[in-house]
Amino acid sequence: MEEEDEPRVAAWERRTDVPLTIVGLVYLAVYAVQVLAFRGGDPAWFALDVVLWATWVVFIADFVARLVLARRKWRFVGRHPFDVIVVLAPFFRFLRLLRLVTVVSSLARVLRDDFRGRVASYLLVSTSLIGFVAALAVYEVERDAPEASITSFGEATWWVLTTITTVGYGDRYPVTTEGRFVAAGLMLGGIAIVGTVTAAIATWFLEQVGARDLSEALHPDEPSETAQLLEEVRALRARLDQLEGDRAMSPDRAVP
Repeated sequence: MEEEDEPRVAAWERRTDVPLTIVGLVYLAVYAVQVLAFRGGDPAWFALDVVLWATWVVFIADFVARLVLARRKWRFVGRHPFDVIVVLAPFFRFLRLLRLVTVVSSLARVLRDDFRGRVASYLLVSTSLIGFVAALAVYEVERDAPEASITSFGEATWWVLTTITTVGYGDRYPVTTEGRFVAAGLMLGGIAIVGTVTAAIATWFLEQVGARDLSEALHPDEPSETAQLLEEVRALRARLDQLEGDRAMSPDRAVP
């Protein structure tokens, strides 16, 4: 729809998808190193933070450029709520990493070119990215909090798995306000992922049943695959019975 409604925005996005994906990968790598290897107050922490703010400025420039190119400004803003959040609230800037889905565009071509294939590739990449970044974010804000139950990246990863799958054991949970914001987003994402997977599986079953019913309706006189298989088994059994009978009648003669 954006290709038709906003051709200039679509053209800009085609030109900038790869560069912004590289910037997003750099951001993810720097953010991971910052959280896993350093703590606030270290000189290296501030140096890496400069890189993170620089990538954030790049994303702001991209959003402003697309907004200027858009013919319907308010409609564009309404269609890109995550981008607005990223620009206005640095705390939520990791959501912009969803643009890394373009990294697996080559994978989408390998998969079946249908709706289910695109959903599978999108779910795989977006779930992995959201889970990894959420684990980093909750670990960063929780590890030094009083009475925190998430004090290592392994515990943060376990918490993400139990939360995003809506299992929720309750053995690990955020105690800070920032951590609970991350948890709220992860919970909503988990509901969406479970619902999408369930819908995809149900669609696949309906397609299989519908295709078989349609084939039987269009060709009522043709035997089904099961009937053909049973007929072949009966013919094979009859041939074996015949060979056994010939062998019993002529035990000294080899039966071809």
